[in-house]
Amino acid sequence: MSEQQLTGRLYGVGLGPGDPSLMTVRAVEVIAEADVIAYHSARHGRSIARSIAAGHLRADHIEEALIYPVTTESTDHPGGYRGALDEFYETAAARLAAHLDAGRTVAVISEGDPLFYGSYQHMHKRLAHRYPTEVIPGVTSVSAAAARLGKPLAEADEVLTILPGTLPEEELTARLASTDTAVVMKLGRTFPTVRRAMERSGRLPEAHYVERATMSGERTERLADIDAETVPYFSVSVVPSRIADLPPATAASPASPASPASPVFPAPPGEVVVVGTGPAGPLWLTPESRGALAAAEDLVGYTTYLDRVPLRPGQRRHASDNKVESERAELALDLARRGRRVAVVSGGDPGVFAMATAVLEVACQAPYRAIPVRVLPGVTAANAAAARAGAPLGHDYAVISLSDRLKPWEVIAERLHAAAGADLALALYNPGSRSRTWQVGKARELLLEHRAPDTPVILARDIGGPEESVRTVHLADLDPHQVDMRTLLIVGSSQTQAVRRDDGTEVVWTPRRYPEG
Repeated sequence: MSEQQLTGRLYGVGLGPGDPSLMTVRAVEVIAEADVIAYHSARHGRSIARSIAAGHLRADHIEEALIYPVTTESTDHPGGYRGALDEFYETAAARLAAHLDAGRTVAVISEGDPLFYGSYQHMHKRLAHRYPTEVIPGVTSVSAAAARLGKPLAEADEVLTILPGTLPEEELTARLASTDTAVVMKLGRTFPTVRRAMERSGRLPEAHYVERATMSGERTERLADIDAETVPYFSVSVVPSRIADLPPATAASPASPASPASPVFPAPPGEVVVVGTGPAGPLWLTPESRGALAAAEDLVGYTTYLDRVPLRPGQRRHASDNKVESERAELALDLARRGRRVAVVSGGDPGVFAMATAVLEVACQAPYRAIPVRVLPGVTAANAAAARAGAPLGHDYAVISLSDRLKPWEVIAERLHAAAGADLALALYNPGSRSRTWQVGKARELLLEHRAPDTPVILARDIGGPEESVRTVHLADLDPHQVDMRTLLIVGSSQTQAVRRDDGTEVVWTPRRYPEG
């Protein structure tokens, strides 16, 4: 008999979340055809996978119990916990390979889906390239939990994130804050960490708890009501779809009219969150800002910045012109006073020439002092431009706006003199517009009183956007006609270097050390 005829076939069989009736027809067929049934278990020897498939096992099945040497406890193995498991997987794979080499069909059964946090995957890595293999998918605990809750996991453009509870608390918090919907698995001893992450990310009120979905002893409750001492490993937390809870008419209208909602009394407490979106687009959003934008019922902001935020069913957008900051702030606070969760959308960092000041100025007036206001930072235009050029702000620097709309030019000139005289690198915001064409030229003349003509100046335009460009010129060659409102200028100090590297790129950097004397 040839070697090919002797080789057996390997199956990874997903059994579903626990109820035997949720096994697929194909899973049942493979178990019936198999010569060997293998399953993993802890040292107590009880296998959940075997218990699910028990009704389909025959007396003549060869059973291979793959018993873990450790689960969560410590070990004296020379390679530590990971070394003990790796050695176990190698030994288990060798046991299965002996059956396959003898021409037997081997079915490795596992609860849920074999390749979704499943024990089978460790056998697959070691054997699938050596033997004919088929993986039979199974219903995951994630799907079972959603079904038992009767709540959709995700709808329309919502993003579902699946997280292991074993992640560090900070990482869990960030990912929960930034996603639309989530499932956290592997609870058990991780439950206190998961609960704190839910609370810190603001998702605890939405979170549900599902234990042993479809199995005996199933339990579903609000996560906030769960006693940590009662939580087993086979439990998950679900933060379901927000869209699914909206009334049908609201869910169908992602861009509702920008008129304030009629007040409903008594209204729940509202809040205003001022969100920095960074210089452009979703890649620049922090997880915390992304989460705040997703959770908001109303978005208030300058039209250009609102356009960066994805449309979400049920949210209302209140767009306005760039020159009505106080009016925008008052609208946001009025909405919050009616119980709405409001996000004021700002470009860059909201505290740098942006909306945080405008909101706080109005929020400190008598009618609004009781309304909660939070400010979430964003990537500033100066930092984004500096990163594209290299590290021109690597030492002390000053940030100055050249716009004289809110302060007289005499003040700007005085500050430019002071910062340039102190030999600070400069990030110059709002350098020019259609109605302001002379400030850049004046600033160049003033700076040349303190800086050498060959001082590097970075012209960073539309950073992160489709028309992004970054150029470096000498201060003496700075042309005001090449500067508009979408451009940010970075002027180097006396120590700033512009160096062309071997690959042809030019980098600009300011040393962290300053010469003595």
